[in-house]
Amino acid sequence: MTVDVQGYNPRTGAPVGDAVAGTPTDEVDRVAGAAAAAFPAWSGLPATDRAGVLDALAAALDDGADELVAVADDETALGETRLRNEVGRTTGQLRMFADLLRRGLHVEAIISPADPAVARPDVRRMLVPIGPVAVFSASNFPFAFSVAGGDTASALAAGCPVVVKAHEGHPQTSVLVARILRGALAAAGVSEDVLGLVHGFDAGGALVRHPAMRAVGFTGSLRGGRALFDIAAARPDPIPFYGELGSVNPVVVLPGAARARARDIATEYAGSLTLGAGQFCTNPGLMFVPDDAALLAALAEAVRATSTGPMLSERIRDSYVDGAAGRDALPSLAEGAAGEGAWSVAPRVWQVDAATFAAGPDRFTEEIFGPAGLVVTYASVAELVSTLSHMDGSLTGSVHATEDEPDDAAAVAAALGPLVGRLIYNGWPTGVAVCWAMHHGGPWPATTASGHTSVGGTAIRRWQVPIAYQGWPQHLLPPELRDHNPLGLPRTVQE
Repeated sequence: MTVDVQGYNPRTGAPVGDAVAGTPTDEVDRVAGAAAAAFPAWSGLPATDRAGVLDALAAALDDGADELVAVADDETALGETRLRNEVGRTTGQLRMFADLLRRGLHVEAIISPADPAVARPDVRRMLVPIGPVAVFSASNFPFAFSVAGGDTASALAAGCPVVVKAHEGHPQTSVLVARILRGALAAAGVSEDVLGLVHGFDAGGALVRHPAMRAVGFTGSLRGGRALFDIAAARPDPIPFYGELGSVNPVVVLPGAARARARDIATEYAGSLTLGAGQFCTNPGLMFVPDDAALLAALAEAVRATSTGPMLSERIRDSYVDGAAGRDALPSLAEGAAGEGAWSVAPRVWQVDAATFAAGPDRFTEEIFGPAGLVVTYASVAELVSTLSHMDGSLTGSVHATEDEPDDAAAVAAALGPLVGRLIYNGWPTGVAVCWAMHHGGPWPATTASGHTSVGGTAIRRWQVPIAYQGWPQHLLPPELRDHNPLGLPRTVQE
């Protein structure tokens, strides 16, 4: 028996919109089968034509922005400004991948011509789409990491149909986005089954198990992601699972920066910590600072001045409250105020020294999703660098330094580098730019595959597999690999 999915207004805690029926197993089977049936035509469409479809999807979402924002605000309470910007981010992702396709950057064609002198055969390699993909929507981005988000955009760009498992926090938003996208696909002469949508907890497991699915993209909790990762690995034919799970995103402030910019650093930290009620995967959950009274006082003052809006769901609110309660025995640095809304919480920041952190890092490195932070004080840069070795993987690491401490900054970067996917200098982790070079990934538990990213141009690689052609005649090779390069693609040719 399936369970209906009901949306709620975080401002009031009351139901909003009609409940959406959970997807039964037989319907998951039908949707996944339809995606598989759509794969040959969609993957066989020339890349420039796929780019045109992506542009059409972006235009359709832009045209529907007013309705999308209104429905999403009812279900998330994220506010019109944030949501309208997020629609723009979402359509920008689609257009970025369209541009990438037109440039041929996704193919990564490599040609090693035959060389009799070393008995080397003619070998030519390129990337091709892996097949239908399952995508799990995130709670905190109802557009940019949801039905039309980066996982979907990159998979469609690769030539892979997508079946999305909608997030229970915004079911009506998911239905509306899917309706707009499927309508735009049909208007472009493409099968609507290139994009499917399922709802409900049980549908998620059934989707990962379905033999038509060839890879999975997931953004969410460590517990939920690990469960689905294990399902993907336990299949008779295990498939790649690209999960973004938990991250505390350490921020390091070096002594010179603490002396020069204490108040600015404190204000910026408090803003980053509480942005979106702290509901970002890049939230600065861990901060290492010198044992500097002026900086600690400024941090406390800045945090006490904060307040947040409601959290996205009652479950997320309860999880935050439980996680914060688990740190009640720690010294409190400061606490902000809970804002208006049924599911609002107060920002909280605790303080320990580096020796305490190093003695029991597992207590301090588990993510608390929300506006929660831990400040760790160090007595010397040597102690700081040693303490960082106790960290688990994260999406980001940030270093605040002055021009007068390059050696210390380099030492911290060397310590953080193996632990994170993005190193930030004199900046904050919240805010992930959509651009070709972005890497939004990191070692476990930040992600399940640290060599890949869920944001940026190379996000498309998750949905591609290499194939090499050895000794094939020109007329039987794909156009991308023929000598005269009829598509004009960038290629690497071995000398």
